[in-house]
Amino acid sequence: MEKQTNGKTRTNDEEKIQESHEAQANMWKCVFGFTELAVIKCAIELGIADFLGKNQEPISLNQLSIALGCCSSSLYRILRFLINRGIFKETSTKSGKSGYVQTPLSRLLIKESENSMAAFLLFESSPVMLASWHNLSARISSKYNSMPAFEAAHGKDVWKYAEADPKHSNLLNNAMACDARVAVSAIIDGCPEIFEGVNTVVDVGGGDGTTLRLLVEAFPWINGINFDQPHVASTAPHAIGVVHVGGDMFNYVPKADAAFLMWVLHDWSDEECIQILTKCREAIPQDNGKVIILEAIIGEKEENIIRGSNNTKLKDVGLMLDMVMMAHTSNGKERTSKEWAYVLNEAGFNRHTISHINAVQSVIQAYPS
Repeated sequence: MEKQTNGKTRTNDEEKIQESHEAQANMWKCVFGFTELAVIKCAIELGIADFLGKNQEPISLNQLSIALGCCSSSLYRILRFLINRGIFKETSTKSGKSGYVQTPLSRLLIKESENSMAAFLLFESSPVMLASWHNLSARISSKYNSMPAFEAAHGKDVWKYAEADPKHSNLLNNAMACDARVAVSAIIDGCPEIFEGVNTVVDVGGGDGTTLRLLVEAFPWINGINFDQPHVASTAPHAIGVVHVGGDMFNYVPKADAAFLMWVLHDWSDEECIQILTKCREAIPQDNGKVIILEAIIGEKEENIIRGSNNTKLKDVGLMLDMVMMAHTSNGKERTSKEWAYVLNEAGFNRHTISHINAVQSVIQAYPS
C-alpha cells in the first residue's frame, strides 16, 4: 500500500515537473512571440515569396540572395526560421544542391496574388499600429476607458490619423482590400443566394471599392455604391458598375436595395452600431430591403472558436481580433450572437439570420420587417 502511494506521489511530482517545463516553454514563445510578425514582415519586404512564386523549380540560396540583393548568411537564417513554421520549404535542386520552394502558407505572402494577406500583415506590423499596444494596460487601468490606446499613442483616433496621413490611409485601404478578396470569395462559394433579387448595394465603409468590384464581377446585375469618408472615396479607383460616394455613415447612408457592411461595426460601441444600423435601415426598402453584415461571431464563454466557422484552424482568432479592437479603436469589440441580436433589435431589425462561411467572418442578414 505504501509502495503504491509512493508511486502515485512520484507520478504526481513528475506531472508537475512536466507541466512546469511546458509552461516555461510556452512562456518563452510568448516572450519572443513578436519575432514571427517581424520576420514575416521582413520576408514580405524582401520579396522572397514574390521571387519564388515566379519560378517553378527550387531556387538555391545563392540564386535567391543575388536576386534579392541580400546577405546570403542572413537570408539563410531568415529562411531557417520561417521553414520551421511552414513558411517556405527546403528541398533539392536538379543539381542536388539545397533549394527553396513555396508552401501554401508562403503563397499568402505573394503581394499580387488574389488571396494574398501581405497587405494586412504590413498594416498591422506598421509602427503606427504597433504603438497603441504599448498603451493597452493604461487603457484597462482607467475605470472609464477614458484614453483609448491608439489615441494615447498618437493624439487622435485611428480614423482621424488616417485622414491626416495619406500613406497610412493607403496601408489601411490595402489591408481592407486584402481581406475583402478572401471574404468575398468565401461568400461567392458559400452563400451566393443572398444577392438574388438585389439590384443595388451600398457598401458602407467600403474603402477603395474592392469588395463591390468583386461582387459586381460575380453578380453582374448589381449596381454598386461604394460609400466611405470623402478622403477615401475621392481616391478610390474606377470600377465598372461601381460609383464612389463620400459621406458620414452616422448622418446618412445612400439609398439601395441592400446595405453591406464588412468589418465596420466591430470598430464601434453598441450605441454607435445602433446609430449606423439605423441609418442603414432608413436607406433600404422597408418591405424587402436588408442589411448584410460580415463580422466575426465570438463563441460563448469557454468556446474560444469563432462560432460556426467551417475552419477549426481559426480557433482563437476571434479573441485576438477582440484585443485588436481594444488596442486600435476607442470603443470597438467583437460580439457574440446574443450581442449582435441586441444591436440589431435596438436598430429596428425584427429578424436576422446567420450564415457561416469559410472565413473569419460570418454573414448576418438583417431585415426591418
